[in-house]
Amino acid sequence: MRNNMKKIVIAICVAAASLGAVSCSNSFLEQTPETGLTSDTFYKSVSHMQQALIACYPGVRTVVQEGIFMDEMRSDNAFYTRYSPDRGAYLGTETLALFLETGASNSWDHIWNHYREVYRYVCRTNVLVDRIESSGLSEDETNGIKAEALFLRAFYYFDLVQHWGRVPLVLHLFGNVNDAFVAKATLDELYGQMLSDVNEAISLGLPVATTFPQDGHATMGAAKMLRAYINMSKPSPDYAAAEKDLVDITKMNYKLLDDYSSIFLKTNKNNQESIFEAQFTEDGSTNQYSTFPWNLIPRCSNNEVLMGIAGGNYTGGGGGWCVPTQEMIDSYEKGDVRLDASISVAEGHINQSEQFTFTEMKSVVGYVKPADKDFYYMVKKYYHPPYAYSMRADDNFPVYRYSGALLLLSECLVKENKSNEALPYINQVRDRAGLPALESVTIENVMNEMRHELAFENHRWQDLVRNDMAIPVMTEFGKTMKSLYGWILPEAFNVTEARLVYPIPQHEYDFNKLLTDE
Repeated sequence: MRNNMKKIVIAICVAAASLGAVSCSNSFLEQTPETGLTSDTFYKSVSHMQQALIACYPGVRTVVQEGIFMDEMRSDNAFYTRYSPDRGAYLGTETLALFLETGASNSWDHIWNHYREVYRYVCRTNVLVDRIESSGLSEDETNGIKAEALFLRAFYYFDLVQHWGRVPLVLHLFGNVNDAFVAKATLDELYGQMLSDVNEAISLGLPVATTFPQDGHATMGAAKMLRAYINMSKPSPDYAAAEKDLVDITKMNYKLLDDYSSIFLKTNKNNQESIFEAQFTEDGSTNQYSTFPWNLIPRCSNNEVLMGIAGGNYTGGGGGWCVPTQEMIDSYEKGDVRLDASISVAEGHINQSEQFTFTEMKSVVGYVKPADKDFYYMVKKYYHPPYAYSMRADDNFPVYRYSGALLLLSECLVKENKSNEALPYINQVRDRAGLPALESVTIENVMNEMRHELAFENHRWQDLVRNDMAIPVMTEFGKTMKSLYGWILPEAFNVTEARLVYPIPQHEYDFNKLLTDE
């Protein structure tokens, strides 16, 4: 009886959370004030629908914040700094980089938080899509809001499938408790629904970006980029369809900025190279801030020197994560301007307690460690001090960039045996990076260019998976890491087909009677 009641309570909470506007009362007899908003009175005006739409976007923040740990640090681009005095973060974060997660455990904090939060925003898009047809809005008002909601639902499901494979497909607000129990859908069903949603979003007329900076809303370019990724990632890829979408993007109003490092400046958000990015802000009074700039600096006893204000980043959720590897640094071609723009050296001293005191920031290009100094590599792209609030930042995070579209088109054309047609696109990116043009192009060339152009933007792991390179590349990377760090367990870096996706958290199996691994 207790377990059944627990399932009912959880199911009701899931349904209630998806409404996005639920109030609690000490008595079920208490009447709702006439001036109060309920789910029955809220979805009635353009203002209401726009508010509901805005409430569907914060999940993009979750996708990029967790992607730093679950995608970028899962790849050969980055590792982490092991801090012996605090081993508490081991299960929650270090395990992701070591491929040591086993089974449907509830111990993997990032996995559970990512899964739960993305479904939260799937539910919000579901409510909006269900309610908007009966809202009384004009056709133009309905089409614009519905198109964005459908784009976001496809975006969230693509994220779920990329990270967990087969997952439950939920498209409507739960009508009763039993509706909350949903079996895993097939990959064909999931990819089919993603394409249905993004196709409709495009047909409803998402706007083409014409002025910059943009406002952070989904555009036609973002939808076509998403559809290209979906078509190139599904079990039976459709490269011809992806090529068409990516070529369309090249005819829109995007361009490569002249200065690679300027793309990531806080003063240059939503610029002309940006197709879609996660929006963050911080004024000290909201929860719309980012934390990744603090996660990417070294764990540091005097981080106020680094960041402009002190923050306790020695704890599990603090700094020292997604640290660029030496192999990554060595992999840049000589003269590649992206190296200095992407990675920096934090120089200082490490004491016997493994505490690092920062003294000076140095360029990574040609860096040679002085005999009397210690150092850590760190991601530089999102490092823009001074910050006004401890452990908080207002840097945006790129999701899709125009350079990424050019390289994805290059990949697509190579897969279609049109390598010569790919050359102009990949060479545009190389030219901006200060590198000579290629005379021929292979999939290895494209993957290498993607690795450096999109470094620390959460693409490398999925690029490896999509091109069937994850197992060999990460197995070899694991051998290198084990040779460098004797504390890595022998069973680490057992990269198998099953580990190309993460285990669905045990919580879900506990209350969803239809969720099985069959």
